[in-house]
Amino acid sequence: MEGEDKVDHVSEEEEEFSTPEHIEKKQRKGNEEDQNEGEKITLKVKQIRERPDRISPIVAYFSTSYNPCEVDPKTGENVNETPKVTVYRHKDETKKRLQVVVSPPGANVEFVGTNYTGEQAAMQTTAYALGIVNRKNRTIRILPVAHNKIIRLEPRIKTQEATEEEASGSAVVSELSIRDRLRKTNSTFGTKKAVSRDKKKRDLNVGDDAETQKFLDGKLNELDINVGALESTSSNVARNIPPYDASATTSREAYPLEKIIEKGEWSFLEDIYRLLQQETEAATDAYPVFVRNRLYKLRDIKDDMEKQRVSGTLTFLTHLIKFKDRNSMNFASAKDHRIPDIIRRKFMGMFMDPESDRMPVDKTQLLVSYALVLALHVDNFKTDPEDIAKDLRMSTVALRTHFENLGCKVSKEKTTTFATLPTPLNFPQIRRRRKSQK
Repeated sequence: MEGEDKVDHVSEEEEEFSTPEHIEKKQRKGNEEDQNEGEKITLKVKQIRERPDRISPIVAYFSTSYNPCEVDPKTGENVNETPKVTVYRHKDETKKRLQVVVSPPGANVEFVGTNYTGEQAAMQTTAYALGIVNRKNRTIRILPVAHNKIIRLEPRIKTQEATEEEASGSAVVSELSIRDRLRKTNSTFGTKKAVSRDKKKRDLNVGDDAETQKFLDGKLNELDINVGALESTSSNVARNIPPYDASATTSREAYPLEKIIEKGEWSFLEDIYRLLQQETEAATDAYPVFVRNRLYKLRDIKDDMEKQRVSGTLTFLTHLIKFKDRNSMNFASAKDHRIPDIIRRKFMGMFMDPESDRMPVDKTQLLVSYALVLALHVDNFKTDPEDIAKDLRMSTVALRTHFENLGCKVSKEKTTTFATLPTPLNFPQIRRRRKSQK
């Protein structure tokens, strides 16, 4: 009897779950499967090879939340206007250098990506292709992605010349632009008498043309909006930090390690892991202070996969610090250190100026940001900056600004200073200077 009651109970649940809509959907799905089984589709595959006189398809993605194809779920229309896409190619075809520029209409920001800097400069172990299906003609065209590169688009502030060139289409806007530039130059470099005369002239001319005044008011409102967007984007550029997810709920997801160390690079980062497998204590003086002081933590890790992850991170951090020393005044400390070719070429593309073959100041700051993020990963996102400061040959006070630009909170516990990474990320806001009123 108990068994029969259980069977009846299950059947009642099945009847409740099998609503008329569910039954109809299941039948329709079964009919479609029957039709698909009876119908055979023959497709003709054509592979398009790369030609020197044509540019192959380029795959690019945005590092920010900007989505040019975003659709409003209510209306089904595109939220953003179609941006202008420009591809530049180096005159010397043997260099195979490409630059992609995406310019959203009406914005002061454009997105720029190249195939010779950043993560694209690393050796590509995987080839990519793009398949296009034409159902009408029943063909599949397979095209190679340009130079097997996936280009990351970074936000950049438009230059003054580009902004003025876009505005030159309207005579009124062009006239206002010239007037504003003269006004700005006069207020910056002119005498007090000239500034006062210009102010009086503006006060007298305001209101002469109601339509012009209305036009100016509209432009000022647009300027206020664009200034907010410009400050938000310029803060990301000025911070000069590794790829991040501002909406992440955990610290590990905020700065994903896979965005810093690519999948094909882990096999070249086994130096410290092999060091731990040795029964005898090997010499570790050549490693940075931060790494030497973390070896005890590695030996205490029981999970072998986690031990390999932390060991690889420390090895990558070692190469990063030695690369900085090799391209600075501390060359002697890194002359005997060997960096794997795949890692070295990646660093060359990310941190070196291709024209001067030197490390500019902004690239040095970017390298420091990468090193601090790796240190946070190793110390479970609560690190003492003293060790890494010695390796980077910087003061802990100077590193405090770098940590804050990463979204970290620097606090003091007793006599030790710690940098922690709370989520979601909260970056410091850019403070606008107020003009002193005379």
